[in-house]
Amino acid sequence: MNKWWHDKAAYQIYPKSFYDANGDGIGDLQGIISKLDYLEELGIDIIWISPIYKSPFVDQGYDISDYYEIAPEFGTMEDFEELLAQAKKRGIYIVMDLVINHCSDQHEWFQKALADPEGEYADYFYFRAGKNGNPPSNYRSYFGGSCWEPVPGTDQYYFHAFAKEQPDLNWENPKMRQEIYDMINWWLEKGLAGFRIDAIINIKKDINFPDLEPDGPDGLVSYFRVVEQTRGVGQLLKDLKNNTFAKYDAFTVGEVFNMHEEELPEFIGEDGHFSTIFDFSAHCLSEGEHGWYDAPDIDFKEWREAIVNSQLEVQKVGFKANIIENHDEPRGVSRFLPEYARNEAGTKMLGTISLLLRGIPFLYQGQEIGMQNCVWDSSEEWDDISTKDQYQVAKAAGLSEKEALDKCARLSRDNARTPMQWSGERCAGFTQGTPWLKVNPNYSKINVEKQQQEEDSVLHYYKKLIALRKSEEFKEVFTYGRFAPAYEEQENIMAFYRYLDKEETASEESVGVFHKRQENQEPASSRKRVLVAANFGKDAAELPLKCKVKKVLLSNLPENQAGETLVLAGCGTMVLECE
Repeated sequence: MNKWWHDKAAYQIYPKSFYDANGDGIGDLQGIISKLDYLEELGIDIIWISPIYKSPFVDQGYDISDYYEIAPEFGTMEDFEELLAQAKKRGIYIVMDLVINHCSDQHEWFQKALADPEGEYADYFYFRAGKNGNPPSNYRSYFGGSCWEPVPGTDQYYFHAFAKEQPDLNWENPKMRQEIYDMINWWLEKGLAGFRIDAIINIKKDINFPDLEPDGPDGLVSYFRVVEQTRGVGQLLKDLKNNTFAKYDAFTVGEVFNMHEEELPEFIGEDGHFSTIFDFSAHCLSEGEHGWYDAPDIDFKEWREAIVNSQLEVQKVGFKANIIENHDEPRGVSRFLPEYARNEAGTKMLGTISLLLRGIPFLYQGQEIGMQNCVWDSSEEWDDISTKDQYQVAKAAGLSEKEALDKCARLSRDNARTPMQWSGERCAGFTQGTPWLKVNPNYSKINVEKQQQEEDSVLHYYKKLIALRKSEEFKEVFTYGRFAPAYEEQENIMAFYRYLDKEETASEESVGVFHKRQENQEPASSRKRVLVAANFGKDAAELPLKCKVKKVLLSNLPENQAGETLVLAGCGTMVLECE
C-alpha cells in the first residue's frame, strides 16, 4: 500500500549547529525558521530535528529532563509552534527525535526514584542490588565504564547503557510505558508528522542481567553484545506503535542496530513496527575490533557489496532510509571517498549513489555543500562524550597522544557537529557570537553563499538530483522501482539499474511483489529503466553499454560520455534513461 512518505526527501537538522538567530553561539528554532525557504528550494519534504527538549546536555540533548518542554537554549514552545506553522505553509513535515530508551538523571522520575529507591518510581528504572560489593553484572556502557552506577547511601545500583547521567527506562513497567505513550500522542496532536526513534532496540532487557564472557582487559563486555543476545523486543514495539504512531499515520524511522536478520519484515514490512529504519550497512565497515583506534579504512569492494546486498534484501520487504552521514557519524566525503576523490566531482558522485538508491533519502545538514571532516589540533577542541572516551581507549592501548588524536579525529562525532557553513564571513555566517564548537577552517572554500552563486556547485547539483528523483516523469521508478546491480565485475565501478517491470504497478512494488528471477539479472523488459553509474577510480573507465541510451538525465563532469560505450572520467557519474 502506498504511503504519504514514500516519495519524500528528508533532511536532518542538528539544531545546536544549524543557525544561530540570537547571537549566543548556539543554533536555535528561530534560526531553523529563517532557513525554511532554503530547504524548500533544495527540495526537502521532511525535516528531522535532533533533540530540542529540556536537557542538561551531557549527551547533546539525548539526555532529556522534561519531554514536554523546549530547551531554553533553542527557544520556546511558541517558537516551535511557529516552526510547525511555517513549515506547513511550505509543504514541509516536521519530525522530532524520540529518545525513550533512557532519560536524564535530572528528570523528575529519576529524582523521585533516588529519593525513594524502594518506591514506585524506582521501578520506572532498573535498580538492582550489587553482588559481593561489585555491580550486578559485567556490562560495559557505550561510552565506557560499567553500565551500573551506585545509588548513594544504599547497596543498590541503577542501569545505564549510555552515560551515567542517562538511566535506562524500564519498559517492563506498564505505568511507565503509558506515560511515554501519553507524551508521544501529545506531540502528535500538536501536528508533528512523526519521529526518528533513538536506540530503540535497547528497550528490551534480560531483566536478570546475567554476566557474559568479557571482551576486554577490564573484565567487562560491550553492551552491544548483550543486545545481540536479547530477544523479544517485537512485542514492546508493536504495543508502542498501536498506542501511538498508528493512530496518526505517523512517519517513523528507527535507529536500529543489532537487529536479528530474520526480524527485518517485523520492523519495516507492510505492518512493520516502523515506516523505515536507517541503513547502516556501509557505516559498520569502519568499526574497529577494539575501538576507533584500530578501525579500518573503507574498502571500495566491501562498501559496494554491503550496499548491494542491503538493497537486494530490503526490496523484498519494504524501505530503508539511506544516509551518507548523520550527527553520530563523521562526514561521508571524508569517510567513503579516497583522498583523490574528496573534491566537488567525488562529492557529487557519492551523493548520486545515495539519493538514487531504493529507499528514503536522508540528507544531513551541510551534506548538500560537501562539508568535510574538521581539522582537530587538540583533543581539548572536542565536545563529544564518545570521542573523549575513545581517545582515552586509544591512549590506554599504547598510542601516543598524536596517534590517538589522528585516529579519533577520523571518526569523531564532532566532525558532523561543527557549525553549518553558510558563508565565508566570520564563523561561517553561523553566528554573530562565539560558536559553541569549533568552525571547520575550510568554511571560506565550502559554504552555501559561495555555492549559490556557482552554477556548477555541489549545492546546485544536489538540487538537480533531488528534483530528478521527485520529477513526475521519474518519481515512480525512483520511489518504487527495483534495484539491480550492474558492472559488478568492473573494478572501482558502482552501478545499478532502477526499473519497473512492464507487468508491475507501483502499488505492487511497494508491498514487495516479486516474480521468480535472479536479483542480479539485467532487467530484460521494463516500462521505465534508469542506469546509475559511478567511477570511484582515479582514471577514466570505459564500459560496454548493455542498453540503448534514451536520454542523459544527469552528469557530474563534461568528460563523461554515453555513446556506443559508457565513458566515465575519474570520479565521474552519470544517470541515464534506457530504452
